[in-house]
Amino acid sequence: MTEPRTSARNTLSLKTAPTLKPVRKGQSEDVIVIGAGAAGLMAAMTAAERGKSVLVLDHASKLCEKIRISGGGRCNFTNIHCAPHNFLSDNPRFVRPALKAYTQRDFLKLVESHNIAWHEKTLGQLFCDHSANDIIDMLLERCSSKGARVLGQTTITAVRSLPVQDENSPRFELETSDGLKSCRNLVVATGGLSIPKIGATNFGHRLAQNLNIPVTPLRPALVPLVLQEDDKEFCKAISGLSLPVRTSAGKQSFEEALLFTHRGLSGPSILQISSYWQPGGSIRINLLPGEDIPALMAADRQSKKNVSSILSNHLPNRLAKAMADKHSATGSMTETGKKTLNSLIEGLSNWQLTPAGDEGYNKAEVTLGGVDTRSLDPATMECRDHPGLFFIGEVTDVTGHLGGHNFQWAWSSGFAAGLGV
Repeated sequence: MTEPRTSARNTLSLKTAPTLKPVRKGQSEDVIVIGAGAAGLMAAMTAAERGKSVLVLDHASKLCEKIRISGGGRCNFTNIHCAPHNFLSDNPRFVRPALKAYTQRDFLKLVESHNIAWHEKTLGQLFCDHSANDIIDMLLERCSSKGARVLGQTTITAVRSLPVQDENSPRFELETSDGLKSCRNLVVATGGLSIPKIGATNFGHRLAQNLNIPVTPLRPALVPLVLQEDDKEFCKAISGLSLPVRTSAGKQSFEEALLFTHRGLSGPSILQISSYWQPGGSIRINLLPGEDIPALMAADRQSKKNVSSILSNHLPNRLAKAMADKHSATGSMTETGKKTLNSLIEGLSNWQLTPAGDEGYNKAEVTLGGVDTRSLDPATMECRDHPGLFFIGEVTDVTGHLGGHNFQWAWSSGFAAGLGV
């Protein structure tokens, strides 16, 4: 068995799996896609529909797991309101051409052409009526019907650039557990680091770095936040409670549900703001968004009812009592001093917390950061300095908001690369 090379600058070498099959020479493909997830399969089927010979390689035994588990098993496959402002990147304008060329409505047409029933939830989120498997089956069927081959359980131990002999000669060679593969165009759709238990790795980031393609700093995103000990104790007492709030970090705000947990905070508003929160920084929570909280308190200023009882008209009982206790407003409204009442109002409208950290990649839905998009052509996803090399989907420095936007980036960037190869 040929040993992976490690010295060449244009080579990626990985640990060799102990059960590799003997290396054998295979035919060269027009396109090899590394990663059989949403972006990879979209690129594969788009290229195959153009008559390209396509091979998709994935190390997992069960393909498309991130699609399968998304949306509670029903796949939040896009968002009807998806637009460039729903994405974070060090190069924010990069997403525009791909999102314009293949929109959420284009993907919805594809879904409907396969008779997949769907429904819209809050904030434009689109889900399958039945199962995420409907989306997986659609993608695999489209690939198969156009001749794109998909191989799972295939380990890649090295990737090399080849000297170009003519316009049709292969430019890349891959050592794999299924033999030696070569291709004219190589599409990297390996995803990010989130949810390692379903196979997430840093393969794509290492490949980029090995070719001197910059990778922006990586960290978990769309992830629950862990609180400092004092705040964590407060949350334990109301763990499991959920309510609509406005959560902010810097100038960014999201008005969605918050969920108190034993370790801190979760729910859509927290997952959203986690992408903007900087470690060591604070977040702000308005527990009664849209309400004039000082006016609410003033209306009951002469009441002899306990503060927590009055708050329970506007908040869940457990939270009302916990917030009243937190600000020492334990008596009646008439007995509560102005300073205490102002502290409570501030806590309700602008509760400031400094998270201790986040739940990490195990609980993160996506990875923030990735292959620097300044190195890529925004119309095709092709690497500017490496003709024939493409990076798509979550492996790039493009991170969408919660609610189907990251899937739309997979479809749009995959479609762009499928046309570009």
